[in-house]
Amino acid sequence: MIVRKTPAELDKMRRSGMLVYQLLEKLKEMAVEGCSTMELEVAAEKMIADAGAKPAFKGYYVQAAGETYKFALCTSVNNEVIHGMPNSKRTLKKGDILSIDTGVKLDGYYGDSAVTLPVGEVSEAAKKLLKVTQESLELAIDRVRSGNRLFDVCGTVEQHVKSHGFSIVREFVGHGIGTQLHEEPQVPNYVDRRNENPRLKPGMVLAVEPMVSAGRPETVVLKDRWTAVTKDGSNSAHFEHCIAVTENGPWVLTRP
Repeated sequence: MIVRKTPAELDKMRRSGMLVYQLLEKLKEMAVEGCSTMELEVAAEKMIADAGAKPAFKGYYVQAAGETYKFALCTSVNNEVIHGMPNSKRTLKKGDILSIDTGVKLDGYYGDSAVTLPVGEVSEAAKKLLKVTQESLELAIDRVRSGNRLFDVCGTVEQHVKSHGFSIVREFVGHGIGTQLHEEPQVPNYVDRRNENPRLKPGMVLAVEPMVSAGRPETVVLKDRWTAVTKDGSNSAHFEHCIAVTENGPWVLTRP
């Protein structure tokens, strides 16, 4: 069942979303050559606690992994698509691309967002991957409008990414969000006609998160049971925002 939020609930989600935005802005400043992904984790946990919130990911149980996640951040480097775990030994290097995915729970409501960053000067191919992935999210946001259907959002990401020669990662998808981190509907980054195609209505909130591979779309999960990497070793990018459907168009809850 898709839960539609009241204006008061959306205001609460806005506060959660803005905390996630502020957190990511701080982490962007820190994510330089020589910084470890664990340093980012420590800073994130402190900022979340200081705000009176809770990390959305820490303690989240995933049946496929068979255990709960232990961190506030997912820090995925280069060919790591999603769920890369912070590690004091994982030091960022010039030319890396780093995806930071994080969420919080504040006053009972969740916010969730992700960004992929260049570490220093990166290759032209990496710059294009980040640009196209972020563009696909912006184009999808514009489709999160009352009266449109879910496939309008999903298909927009797919079309833009494929038109630039990149691949959509299919195993992982976006989602609804609210009092639960993952709610209905699922939001794939491609049109999957096996799924329902609901009409978008005011009060619905979607976490749209393109995950794009520079090479083939297939992924494998490492022995840590969390980190998903591209099977062919190609770089991957990931961007995410939470968007509310309103009478006046899309409202991105996770940025000013």
